[in-house]
Amino acid sequence: MSKLSFNPLVPRPIDLPTDVPTDPAADLSCLDDAKIFAAPADPEVWPTWRAQLERWRSEARDRYGSPDAHYARPDGTWASRCFVVSQVWLWDELLYDFEEQRFTPERLLSDARARFGGFDGIVLWHAYPVIGIDERNQWDFYRDVTGLAELVKTLQQNGVRVFVDYNPWDIGTRRGMDDVSELSSLVADLGVDGVFLDTLKEGDSTLVEALEHARPGIALEGESRLPMARIADHSLSWAQWFADSRAPGVLRAHFFARRHMQHHVRRWNRDHSAELQSAWFNGVGVMVWEVVFGVWVGWNDRDASTLARMADVQRSLSDLLLEGEWTPLLPIGDTAHQAGVFGSLFERDGQSLLALVNRSGEDFTGPVACERPGRNLDIATGLDAATSPGSVFVTVPADGIGGVYTSVGDEHLSWATSFAGGTSAAFPHRRARRIPAPTPSPVTPVGVPLVRLPAGEHVLTVRYRGRETGLYDGAPYVDEWKPLPPRLHDQRTVERVALLECDLQVAAREVTNAEFEIFVRATRYRPITTHAFLRHWSDGHPNTADADVPVTHVEMADARAYAAWAGGRLPTEDEWQLAAVQPGFERVAPMVWNLTESEHSDGRTRFLILKGGCDHVARGSDWYFDGGPQQPEFSAKFLIPGAGLARSASIGFRCAWVIGTETDQENS
Repeated sequence: MSKLSFNPLVPRPIDLPTDVPTDPAADLSCLDDAKIFAAPADPEVWPTWRAQLERWRSEARDRYGSPDAHYARPDGTWASRCFVVSQVWLWDELLYDFEEQRFTPERLLSDARARFGGFDGIVLWHAYPVIGIDERNQWDFYRDVTGLAELVKTLQQNGVRVFVDYNPWDIGTRRGMDDVSELSSLVADLGVDGVFLDTLKEGDSTLVEALEHARPGIALEGESRLPMARIADHSLSWAQWFADSRAPGVLRAHFFARRHMQHHVRRWNRDHSAELQSAWFNGVGVMVWEVVFGVWVGWNDRDASTLARMADVQRSLSDLLLEGEWTPLLPIGDTAHQAGVFGSLFERDGQSLLALVNRSGEDFTGPVACERPGRNLDIATGLDAATSPGSVFVTVPADGIGGVYTSVGDEHLSWATSFAGGTSAAFPHRRARRIPAPTPSPVTPVGVPLVRLPAGEHVLTVRYRGRETGLYDGAPYVDEWKPLPPRLHDQRTVERVALLECDLQVAAREVTNAEFEIFVRATRYRPITTHAFLRHWSDGHPNTADADVPVTHVEMADARAYAAWAGGRLPTEDEWQLAAVQPGFERVAPMVWNLTESEHSDGRTRFLILKGGCDHVARGSDWYFDGGPQQPEFSAKFLIPGAGLARSASIGFRCAWVIGTETDQENS
């Protein structure tokens, strides 16, 4: 695709809704590949449009068979009611406490209940964008996590279904069993409920059968447009980057199999009203993804409140949504249509839900032509709606959702109360702050080759790859439809200003195994964490036969402890870059990434900047972490895993010392 062939803020042709032929003799198999069926603008055409959709579904079931048997499995019926699912980085600071080094599911679930009305499912994504920094594969990034099985169990005990993430593109890391065996074993061992198929629309029959054997009732969720033939064995799918028509369209996979759950998501959006409207209109769910691979894209108060209200109603009326007669684009009168309001009706056994969406930027309060016998509740307020012959008076907020619930019974409805949610559509910015470095007790380094940096202001050119992680602050693809090359993974340049208040000395080379062992024996230092990665340590220090190579399998706490013992600290990323172009600066073989004093947190994600590159390169996918030797100006954002998984065979460190202390003067 050429650089000028698409506008990243405009849907691609493949994402546009598919027009439904209205000719009674039309071949409707052309709709089999649709994401969403476009709705006609003219209400006069809606009955014909609905009739064509019914014909398409009947003919499609002749072509592909009925999917009903899959959705009737007793162990798998939950998936049809999994309305709100969230993608959560395993080391999200709501889920993991870095100071106490333990999982905190209670914190995550409390936030979810307060803002979104709770989650029905959580995807614990784990490896990308860190995977590829060394030989560890996607399974290692689950298997090496102490307490993961307990975390899964706790979430499930709180009524939340748990999904693991499968990365079929992971072909350049260490090999173990085949992917089907590895994934099946992981699913069985953790007892998870579902699998997210990252970058994959569908799993093949071998994978489906193996997973079902490992965990009966397991649910597979394909990314984006699920092929027709796979609706029969994939319980869920993403409605990702699905553009809609002005009058709300119908989701193809859900219309074919009403129990097939879809989750609307546009990961880089700051306004989720379009996704919420389509989900509400179709009776499906939404994905909440507030931290996209380390980048904060939090939901605004208005959209979070809308989702909380919507999901509460959907959970309460799930039988009606799944089994009732569905009439999308019910005529609701000229007043509503002219105001940009559209309706979708679900009816069953004396119950009905008229789901309304408001496509305009103005609040609507007025009549809709859908009076039914019984009590009429206004979804927006939870109060009884006023009626007149043939009409019900309701409120539908601007760019929002509303509706009318009608019942002839007096059943208690948990959501039938006045609803006063958030109204602000302002994006809730969250800035990453640099975590202060520990202050060392100055000691002049002895026997360490150094390069010297003068105090003052230094202007640096920094280069990085435009991954989905961004670099420091801000989403790299705000409101973009789907990041594609050349925007995705392109080489980017920023200018930074580094102010050195004092002259600085930076070690010309990395700390070696021999030097680190001296520190360990002198201080009896022990790593904070105990987990599977300590197999690389013996007697409290990294286990290696080569004393003169850079010490690895260390994390920030280890490097900081060594630097403090040596009377110094780690260089910042800017200091490292300035030192790297000075005469005498070395990269010891084997080359490893260098930690820098650059730890940041925005309260949800911790990251640091690595410099220098490494000998290791994971090949076969652009999704891997950057590998190979890098120029001094290159920076790589490294999301910090918890529980010691930040330790890597590809990461070491060097130290820096401030010049100008009394001790330094005496020894100069």
